[in-house]
Amino acid sequence: MGQTLAYRTQEESVSKKALFCSLFLLVLLAACGGQAAPETLRTIRLPMGYVADPQYAPLYVAVERGYFAEEGLALEFDYSFETDGIALVGAGELPFALASGEQAVLARAEGLPVVFVMQWWQQYPIAIVSKAASGIRSPADLAGRQVGVPGFFGASYVGLVGLLFANDMTLDDIDANEIGFNQVESLLTGQSEAVVVYINNEPVQLAQRGEALNVIAVSDYVNLVANGLMTNEQTIAEEPELVQGFVRAFLRGLRDTLDDPDAAFEISKRYVEGLDDSRRGVLDASIDLWQADQLGRGDPAAWQETHDLLLAMGLLQAPLPDLDALYTNDFVESAQP
Repeated sequence: MGQTLAYRTQEESVSKKALFCSLFLLVLLAACGGQAAPETLRTIRLPMGYVADPQYAPLYVAVERGYFAEEGLALEFDYSFETDGIALVGAGELPFALASGEQAVLARAEGLPVVFVMQWWQQYPIAIVSKAASGIRSPADLAGRQVGVPGFFGASYVGLVGLLFANDMTLDDIDANEIGFNQVESLLTGQSEAVVVYINNEPVQLAQRGEALNVIAVSDYVNLVANGLMTNEQTIAEEPELVQGFVRAFLRGLRDTLDDPDAAFEISKRYVEGLDDSRRGVLDASIDLWQADQLGRGDPAAWQETHDLLLAMGLLQAPLPDLDALYTNDFVESAQP
């Protein structure tokens, strides 16, 4: 799942800081008599799919508090394209990446043996936003309106089409235009009457500018798999303890973030350059999308719905014969406190 599909380049300074903090925590834990961590940490490069951002607070918290170090791991945050991370994990060159559910389905269809092991985001984060004065309050109100889309690819595109399909509409019913990742400007300048956004990002920016909004959440109409942690079949088969340790540390950071968002946001400031309190709304909006009775657990019904939507859209050429092999809840269930 935040705006994890915006495709930005790696910010090496943040990556180095993350690695330094992991090593520092190892020394600190030993000095304070905390749970012993291995003397040598294994560095894991983690493709994130987006720039450093407070939506990654659970990972920053888990690093800062030594949860990954306790598992013998140090994280190197790689803020590169989501598709790059998926390809590397699918090829067995990296053990993990953050990815969106629809991208996992498409990768599996291409023969990549990827497996979702933790569904971090429980609600699909895409939404359609318009000015309150536009009168666009429901999907039906989008008929004939100018709708700005970042591109006809990725989660934004899938979310828009899924919303339309769920309301017996298609792209032919709206005036969809590719605008890049300029949704805020496109809406404010009147280029678009509505824009496709990440619900934890652009609406926060627009609200800060005093704009009254109508927000149509895709998750209110269709149940799609959002962002989570991906690995591959080889890593699960050969290093299940690595997968279990990573999931366990990640979930600990997620629980801490939900329990104390203020502390998590302060920790995020050490990893996100220039982060100030004006962006606190990004974390608050993200937290709403992570909540679940069992954190990190994948929903089989959502996987099936995601698969069926991609098939209907023509992005999937044929049904996957092994959809159940695409995800597992075993590691999440084993990591419960």
